[in-house]
Amino acid sequence: MKPNHLPAFKAYDIRGKWGEELDAELVYRIGYFLPAILRTKRMLIGMDCRHSSPEIFHALSEGMTDAGCDVLDMGYTTTPMVYWATGKLGTGGSVMITASHNPGSHNGLKVSAKNVVPVGYDNGLDKVEAAITGGKEIKATQSGQLEKVDMTKEYLAFLKNYTVDTGDLNISVDLSNGMAGLFARQLFGDQAFYLNAEPDGSFPAHAPNPLEPDNQKQIKRAVLENRSDIGLIFDGDADRVMFIDEKGSFISPDLIIALLGHYFFGERHEQGPVVQDIRTSRSVAAYLKRFGARMVTWKVGRAYGASKLQEVDGIYGGELAGHYYFRDFYYSDSGLLAAILVLRIVNNFHRKGMTFSQLMDTISTYVSTGEVNFRIENKKEAMEAVRNHFMKTESPERFLDFDGYRFDFRNWWFNIRPSNTEPYLRFIAEATDKPLLDEKTKIIFDLISKFS
Repeated sequence: MKPNHLPAFKAYDIRGKWGEELDAELVYRIGYFLPAILRTKRMLIGMDCRHSSPEIFHALSEGMTDAGCDVLDMGYTTTPMVYWATGKLGTGGSVMITASHNPGSHNGLKVSAKNVVPVGYDNGLDKVEAAITGGKEIKATQSGQLEKVDMTKEYLAFLKNYTVDTGDLNISVDLSNGMAGLFARQLFGDQAFYLNAEPDGSFPAHAPNPLEPDNQKQIKRAVLENRSDIGLIFDGDADRVMFIDEKGSFISPDLIIALLGHYFFGERHEQGPVVQDIRTSRSVAAYLKRFGARMVTWKVGRAYGASKLQEVDGIYGGELAGHYYFRDFYYSDSGLLAAILVLRIVNNFHRKGMTFSQLMDTISTYVSTGEVNFRIENKKEAMEAVRNHFMKTESPERFLDFDGYRFDFRNWWFNIRPSNTEPYLRFIAEATDKPLLDEKTKIIFDLISKFS
């Protein structure tokens, strides 16, 4: 890490606790330097419902207009709607003010360039940081214009192109007091059961992170109490969605990549690549093989997944964290579009007498550890110890080393990787049976424990 590194600048975005790692002065400077780095004089800004978002918008837009950049103000919206509008309007870039799944005391900026290309630390945010920490001079021209823009009608019309009558399904939806609440009823109907529907930046019901089991308790209980066929839970800015089956069980998000094949390959008869991240279950590729899909495995995170989908002109993609990317959506992720397509597929099978859990059982054929986090300082040394052990003791059928290490063996596989955003070493493994999984993970955990 560089000595003058700003802690809010992360691998994929800018994010931190408001008033500490991120404040109005820093946001103003980001707004001032960003347009020149993206080579644009026209930027789009949207924001989530966090209490600090209006102050951030003011500082960000002032920085941009002082730099001579025109700003289109979308007001309160979802992250995916900002992506969609960036592509639709052809702006040279955009910023969504959000901290996504983080607590209400945090906030941040998700940046996209022209053609909705994700901007992370390695392709632009590093230059913004360097301009700020290097003391680059600010000469406020105040020549940029601020204009409000409302794309709601067009956006809903776009999403409704994918909806079908799902009146046969009993649906429960947890909106996590986040931005999906702006559009959910128009898309899922009044017959669904809604929890935490009003956007509220303090997130009173639970943190807006649907991956955490504690935050799933309400939706799981609602599915059982309402006798729902499916449950949906969104994160704070609606770029992610996760699913609960009719038994109240959480569905591993990577398995939804396989399920989506029924729409893109089965219903639309498309042909082309599907992008998955390096942690994805082997069940996904095995299931999509029936459709003739070509799987492309790549790094974790939107900055990588969306860019890779665009690079290979893939049909869609997804990852374990619940992001789903679509060529139809400017190669970007949308929780609402993913939910619409999953409801469409589940509804079709429901009419044939198959429940959501039965459908997912046809996809999942491995026993998984789920993602396990180790808080250790010597991440690289621990990874090398694991790598060296398995290179010497077993012969992998496949070895990937672009985002940590992934080893694939005949009856099991694992991925071990350093987190890009937190001080963790992350691990996930699958095997054809529980005893084999336990045996292999014990070896790996014992190796890692020497570095804790």
